[in-house]
Amino acid sequence: MKSTPLTLSALVAAAVLALAGCSAPEPNNPAEHSTHDMGTTSPSDASVDAAQNEADKMFTSMMVVHHEQAIEMSDILLSKRGLAPEIQQLAQDIKDAQSPEIETLRTWQEQWNVPSEQPHSMGEDDGMVSEENLEKLRQAEADEGTTLYLEQMIAHHEGAVEMAEQELSEGRFAQAKDMAQRIVDSQTAEIEQMNDLLSTH
Repeated sequence: MKSTPLTLSALVAAAVLALAGCSAPEPNNPAEHSTHDMGTTSPSDASVDAAQNEADKMFTSMMVVHHEQAIEMSDILLSKRGLAPEIQQLAQDIKDAQSPEIETLRTWQEQWNVPSEQPHSMGEDDGMVSEENLEKLRQAEADEGTTLYLEQMIAHHEGAVEMAEQELSEGRFAQAKDMAQRIVDSQTAEIEQMNDLLSTH
């Protein structure tokens, strides 16, 4: 009769030890996960708060307006009859590249509560084409219009490249900087293409 309580006591003690052994890592694991989560969450929160700066906001606002004018110029040219195929393709390529970028830029503006209005008056220093010169493009026939378009779009692209380079040096938002780099690369190549077309036109 005395051996039974001892056996039960031993079993109980063994069970307690086993439970303690099994449960001991459990408090540690959540603690480790909690510490890990805190480590990743804090920088993440900080990066969200500091994801963009004023340079990024300025870039989105200015580039939307800039891209919209490039598309307007391309539409004007594409409405003319008798365009050379390579000129027609160039204008279409510019539209195809910049239209989706406008959508992305507008999405960022909404996310950042950036007003859609122009942040400041943009002019020829930014590569923008005056209304007077846009009207000349509208009134021109295909041949003269092609020359005007190439001249105007070269200056327009140069302004965009300058704005994109400023974003690369001063911006913080990674996706905006990626777009800025694509603009620098693609529009620099198009400037060379347009100079070649202009010299042979």
